[in-house]
Amino acid sequence: MGNDTPEIATDDPVSDRQTSVRKAITREAALFLGLLLVGIVLLPVAVYFVGRAIFGDYGGGSYGHFVFELSGRIRAADPAACFLVLSPYLGWQILRLIGLGWRAAGRGPEPGTR
Repeated sequence: MGNDTPEIATDDPVSDRQTSVRKAITREAALFLGLLLVGIVLLPVAVYFVGRAIFGDYGGGSYGHFVFELSGRIRAADPAACFLVLSPYLGWQILRLIGLGWRAAGRGPEPGTR
């Protein structure tokens, strides 16, 4: 039949806080991994083809050579290559901070303060 054990209702704020923190961390990790994937897969394609259209042929000649060189620089922790790959996530974080500042500025001063 069914489960005969009664559910225990907990009004434990610590447990609720831990659950919400765990959800926030999971959501942020998923966002980071998704935007990292965009930075690794889609952004190099755009950089290569836009650069080729504006500046002409790439020095190595092919997209494969470009990706091979970029991945080597990422593995070597080249700051410019790492910035390129992380830029979608960094851009999203900047937009979040701008929104946070905008909301805080729109709220005005707290009552009872100058």
